[in-house]
Amino acid sequence: MAAHLFDSHALLTFFQGEPGAQIVERILRRSYSGSYDLFLSLINLGEIIYLTKRRFGDEKKIEVLSRVYQLGFKVLSIPDSLVFQAAELKAQYALSYADCFALACSINHSAVLVTGDPEFKLVSHLVAIEWIG
Repeated sequence: MAAHLFDSHALLTFFQGEPGAQIVERILRRSYSGSYDLFLSLINLGEIIYLTKRRFGDEKKIEVLSRVYQLGFKVLSIPDSLVFQAAELKAQYALSYADCFALACSINHSAVLVTGDPEFKLVSHLVAIEWIG
């Protein structure tokens, strides 16, 4: 069973109804058939929380946080080894630090990375990517 790991960009696109949200919804619906697990890095969840609060306030932040768990995401903890791996990726590639956690988690869990962030084109040779736009 192949897992899918979502970066912040993909879930924010979905929650905000931006272009690409329908693709994210299709991926989520496929997962409900038991085809694969849904993963999200704790670092990326934190990014979703602060960006949502900054743009829309506390009420929307709580709603989005609740939806992440309702959708069945397994939030991945961040052990020291993952911090070191993300730091190595950050040193090597022009990605945001949070994106490096999504990439490292995707690699470690052999998960397809779900994103629309063009920065990930730099590392498409490291992991399978399902583009949302």
